[in-house]
Amino acid sequence: MVIRSFSQLRRAKVLVLGDFMLDTYTTGRVERVSPEAPVPILHVQQTEDLPGGAGNVVLNLQTLGAEVIAVGRVGDDKEGLRLKQLLKEEGTDVSGIFTQKGVSTPLKNRLIAGGQQLIRVDQECISPLSSEVEEEVVTFIESHKGTFDVIAISDYAKGFLSHSLLQKVLGLAKEWGIPTIVDPKGNDFTKYQGATLVKPNYKEAVAASKLTPDADLDAIGEALLEEAGAEMIMVTRSEEGISLFERGKGRQDFPVKSREVKDVTGAGDTVLAMTTMTFASKLPLNEGLELSNVAAGIAIERLGCVPVSLSELAERLLETSVSNKIFDGNHIFALEQALIDKELTILGINTEEGVSSALFSQIQKLAKQKEGERLMIYLIDSDPDPDFLSILSSLHEVDFIVIQSDSLASLTEKVAPKRVYTLGSDGLLIKAPLSRLMLEQIK
Repeated sequence: MVIRSFSQLRRAKVLVLGDFMLDTYTTGRVERVSPEAPVPILHVQQTEDLPGGAGNVVLNLQTLGAEVIAVGRVGDDKEGLRLKQLLKEEGTDVSGIFTQKGVSTPLKNRLIAGGQQLIRVDQECISPLSSEVEEEVVTFIESHKGTFDVIAISDYAKGFLSHSLLQKVLGLAKEWGIPTIVDPKGNDFTKYQGATLVKPNYKEAVAASKLTPDADLDAIGEALLEEAGAEMIMVTRSEEGISLFERGKGRQDFPVKSREVKDVTGAGDTVLAMTTMTFASKLPLNEGLELSNVAAGIAIERLGCVPVSLSELAERLLETSVSNKIFDGNHIFALEQALIDKELTILGINTEEGVSSALFSQIQKLAKQKEGERLMIYLIDSDPDPDFLSILSSLHEVDFIVIQSDSLASLTEKVAPKRVYTLGSDGLLIKAPLSRLMLEQIK
């Protein structure tokens, strides 16, 4: 079950290597067309700067609970200073972002009105990596051996990720037994030789395979496995989901589930971050890709590059199946994340007393207490009747069910409810005080 995999995610330590850039979002309104030319006039209301490129991968990973070391290059300019400042404000270690003279930090300015992107203005100069900076980068990575679980490589073809640098880093990772996940660029995948997984989108996959656009997807995947010399190729296909190719194995498809496709911008970074977390947590890859697809489904429902949080991911997983309502004491992590900034009421009941009209009546009463509040049922007995559990989970008033936890006291410490009740023998609610001493009395 996907929710079980989610609960096994851990706080990963990731080194992100790649092309860092500055994203600017200029938002306003359009009310008329210019008299000078047939173009709309944008009245600017707000301007926001965000880390882009590999910087967006960093934000996605940190939102998913990772500790990140950023390694890259900026120019000696105000955009580079602004980019490093923004990353520092997010708690990112930027000691591995080096300045190269004569290089311009890439800037992408998106002009937006009415929730639609009108145009994007890019300021960039693709510059080769200097031998001095390459040596600094390799030395920096070598000095941080043992401080990270995975290397995520985000290539935007800005000149930083040279063939030489990539081979040195991938060689070190293989020597250290560290998995490497690559988001590639261009049609030469030979520079990624030795990577654990290479993750192109469909258009990039076709170009790199040297096949025609109407070629069979299986043929594209097999060609890329040879071209990149990687253990796995993962092709992201926007709203069509993800296809995974592994050496000696068949293709696996993972359909994406989204409510509405607004903007695929940044969805690839979301998938890269979630896949990286999968490797860091040592989850089976097929389970991790299920999580990646759910995260991507959330990402494409939004405009622009907006990181998907663990809380949002947990809540979406809980919406997909009534069976996802049920948690045991070993899988409370997902629940904690889903309940961040939410108000919660807990009702403790003993299933040995069975189904009764009084129980349903009290559940309905609690569910109507406040708009937007969640209701959790805590089952005091550790081996509840399956039929009783099935009936409870089918009730739309019940948001979560917890069984096999240490105690109600322990549970309340983890999820911080607003109110806690137990059901008395007469079927009436007994409000439980939230002090640890009193809660221990109703284990």
